[in-house]
Amino acid sequence: MPGPDAAGVQRPAVVPRLADIAVQAGVSEATVSRVLNARGGVSTATRQTVLAALDLMGYERPQPLRRRSNGLIGLVTPELDNPIFPAFAQAIDQALAQHGYTPVLCTQMPGGVPEDEFVEMLLERGVSGMVFVSGLHADTTARPDRYAGLIARGVPIVLMNGYSAGVAAPFISTDDLVAVRLAVRHLADLGHERVGLAVGQARFVPVIRKIRGFRQAMGELLGVGEAEADTLISHSLFSVEGGHAAAVDLLERGCTAIVCAGDLMAIGAIQACRDRGLSVPGDVSVIGYDDSLLIAYTDPPLTTVRQPVRAMAAAAVDTLRELMAGAPSRHHELVFRPELIVRRSTGSGPKLIR
Repeated sequence: MPGPDAAGVQRPAVVPRLADIAVQAGVSEATVSRVLNARGGVSTATRQTVLAALDLMGYERPQPLRRRSNGLIGLVTPELDNPIFPAFAQAIDQALAQHGYTPVLCTQMPGGVPEDEFVEMLLERGVSGMVFVSGLHADTTARPDRYAGLIARGVPIVLMNGYSAGVAAPFISTDDLVAVRLAVRHLADLGHERVGLAVGQARFVPVIRKIRGFRQAMGELLGVGEAEADTLISHSLFSVEGGHAAAVDLLERGCTAIVCAGDLMAIGAIQACRDRGLSVPGDVSVIGYDDSLLIAYTDPPLTTVRQPVRAMAAAAVDTLRELMAGAPSRHHELVFRPELIVRRSTGSGPKLIR
């Protein structure tokens, strides 16, 4: 980016490398060159993708390609320590940039600015709409009227991963029931009979749905009754430490496989196994959830259930654009199917741990 240095000397703009932009945009260097030089032969969609890549990489657009933003969009996410939330933020940012919108990222931190204050700040800045990722709408103990108030004021909103019956807005979610069923089926096929579930607090909608999916899958695939399945569920925090604590609990209950509600929890679960002198997957199999960045490079590489982040982000932005164009806010939920990614943290079921 151009600008004066500490001595007040104007420095030239950083020249973007065609190869880097091409990789980010998923196109050829020749296509990038045509876009940057305002030449023809490139579709509108491809042109917008290249420009969005340029923006995301921090380069300034060439003067002829600069344009005014179509408006500000508020993006409210939980803390960015969990890599799935930066993944959602980046995917939504890129989708917004492709349509000429400027995202305003508001990250909630424990003890930091609460969601309601972020909302007021965004309203003061005149945002055209808002996207909430795993916000208070996912907490069944939180008041839903905060969102109803936004809708009543004519503010377009889209809510991700946390359906609420009390909010007449569009929701975008991963199918948590299918996610857990994919994990349990994989473990059952490997010969595991005593499978545990490590999840967060039971007041959150994704947790409630995962528990429902776990009960169904354990009954249908392993013949485990609901009461017994409930004894194989451990509630903790969505963190490495939380996964460690939940895994210790489940190992003491004789589980030979653990399905975790997040990749960070799975990393903690693997550490708990090693602390007890158990190998993964030799003695215990572990499955994560999200398939966030670098998870393929853990030791061992983590089997996990992948959320379709880019598809969900695109759907959220498309839905928001429809609302901003005047479509009525309808109470519906778009549910996306996750994918099981098998790596090396799962293996054949060993003897029960005593």
